[in-house]
Amino acid sequence: MDKLDYRILQHLKNNAREKASDIGKAIHLSVSTVIDRIHKMEDSGIIQSYTVITNDAKTGNDVTALIEISLEHPRFNDEFVTHIQHHPNIVSCYYLTGNYDYMLKISCRSSEHLEEIHHWLKDQPGVCQTQTHFVLRTVKNIYSSLPED
Repeated sequence: MDKLDYRILQHLKNNAREKASDIGKAIHLSVSTVIDRIHKMEDSGIIQSYTVITNDAKTGNDVTALIEISLEHPRFNDEFVTHIQHHPNIVSCYYLTGNYDYMLKISCRSSEHLEEIHHWLKDQPGVCQTQTHFVLRTVKNIYSSLPED
């Protein structure tokens, strides 16, 4: 990765549908060079996927919550991770240091729906403690950051 790759990534991060020709003009590279660099970053796993960021409230998911999870013992980690991978309302999961083992971001229809998800989480093997935080407002929502120059 060099500075040109980072500049291409910044353009794609701002708009993953931006044309290679527009990126090339902005950073003074040929279209074929931009395309080759993008393919190399995809093949190497630097670019893992392309996605859409939606407005949760407009898609029917009016409630966002962060739930901290503690497990009784590390032997439950693999099974817990397997279960949460398949739940459509768990949009991200982080393995943590500190008092809790995991932090989950939940996006759901209502507080009643969140309660269902919370009960489901507490029923997972090894879950011994949870703490839930309701998100009042999303101030910033990006998927990844790039190093500054």
